[in-house]
Amino acid sequence: MANPVAISCAPCCWGVDDVSNPHLPPWEKVLEEAAKAGFDGLELGPYGYMPLDVERVGGALRTRGLSIVAGAIFDDLVSPGNRESLLKQTDEICAFITALPKPGTHAGQRFDAPYLTVMDWGHHERDFAAGHSDRAPRLDDAAWEGMVVNIRAIAELARDRYGVRATIHPHAGGYIEFADELARIVENIGPETAGLCLDTGHLDYAGMDPVETLRSYMDRTDYIHFKDIDPVVFDDVMGRQIRFFDACAEGVMCPIGRGRIGYPAIRSLLTEAGYGGYITIEQERDPRNSGSVLSDLAASRAFLRETGF
Repeated sequence: MANPVAISCAPCCWGVDDVSNPHLPPWEKVLEEAAKAGFDGLELGPYGYMPLDVERVGGALRTRGLSIVAGAIFDDLVSPGNRESLLKQTDEICAFITALPKPGTHAGQRFDAPYLTVMDWGHHERDFAAGHSDRAPRLDDAAWEGMVVNIRAIAELARDRYGVRATIHPHAGGYIEFADELARIVENIGPETAGLCLDTGHLDYAGMDPVETLRSYMDRTDYIHFKDIDPVVFDDVMGRQIRFFDACAEGVMCPIGRGRIGYPAIRSLLTEAGYGGYITIEQERDPRNSGSVLSDLAASRAFLRETGF
């Protein structure tokens, strides 16, 4: 019998990824529409999007029956000079999310939510190589170790001061994206420090089989993101030199069940593994193309329900 899974969503479904984008919807609209779509949990979104005001945001969540299931560090994890900023973000985000209404805990869930997803981002040379392992530059040993030290510092601060589980998220266009980088980060950072947030769409985009990768790292996977990839758009953008979020703006991410990822096999695997807890739907897009958000989320939820989630 499958353990219970709580399906949540994220502000990136509304195109919220870059807080400097002038076209982002108000955060109150995201909360309102997440509740309207039937969710009771969502992610915080990128640092600087929602105000870190416990009374204001907490009240807005309570009136809509929502909770925040994860915060995010989405930044340059490589540069030693970014350490102070990374730890400031960690401190502020964790203090904030742990003061908000607490998400429920489910059978099979190894760590309580909210989580802190940790993603490397902000490197021009890797952004244009997203999805192309053969042409993506790799960090040298010293730079890799610097990134590992930064991630450990984030995870230990989140754990020791706030009791928040950090989950490392391989992300298209960052320096933790491909199979060799995933294997290396798991070897370098043990389960006592951080888990994984594996994302079916990012795994597929990076040339990995989502089912087999989840199977290989199930013992380290504390939190999961679901998305799907339109095969026609994917083939087109892979033939060009294009940034990851520009590919998303062209529709490479589609409602779950309409793309190339095999969710019945994922459901079988998660049942077999006894996974329980939170899975977040994501569908990155240009925020100017937000008219179909509610219908896309409804389609994704309906498909997942039919698939046993």
